[in-house]
Amino acid sequence: LQAHARHESSQQNWTPQKRYSDLLAVVYKRLAEEWGVVATPEECIAYGQSVKDWPAFADTAPALQYLKKHYKLAILSNVDNTSFSFSNRKLGVDFDAVYTAEDIGSYKPSPRNFDYMLEKLATLGIGDKEVLHTAESLFHDHAVTNGLGLKSCWIQRRHADQGFGATMHPGDMPKVDFRFDSMADLVKAHRQELRA
Repeated sequence: LQAHARHESSQQNWTPQKRYSDLLAVVYKRLAEEWGVVATPEECIAYGQSVKDWPAFADTAPALQYLKKHYKLAILSNVDNTSFSFSNRKLGVDFDAVYTAEDIGSYKPSPRNFDYMLEKLATLGIGDKEVLHTAESLFHDHAVTNGLGLKSCWIQRRHADQGFGATMHPGDMPKVDFRFDSMADLVKAHRQELRA
């Protein structure tokens, strides 16, 4: 996972306008080269198109469906539009806004992606102070939100594991306003707050 994160991050910096599925095909090729194995062009393409098969965490869809009853929901994603359409079907949520790397022309953690999102949210009447950026990746999300002064909620799914999985090390530990081990825990806390 760490090797994947390294190659993915490098490729996103080198080719920020490349569609995510095409970028993943390059990442697969780079991993094969690093490990000294042969990867056919067809295998690289298949890996790039595999996003549609990636499962959502079991708690994500019910949590988003619950949160949608209370808040406007926007997605800021590093995938392309086609890949996100498959993910969105699994989530079963009608998002108020979806902003992908394909639309923006760059990948998180570029501040450009967050600026784009905030500008678009402003047209929906949502100000910076109303945003709670909720994400797992310290590198792609929380390190940037600190610089923008956004409130943030870290879904620390790897709380029982060491390392950062398929994301890069964030450098200095970003400040987060809220931390939960799962989206289900976030929903539980919200329900408790409503009862208080």
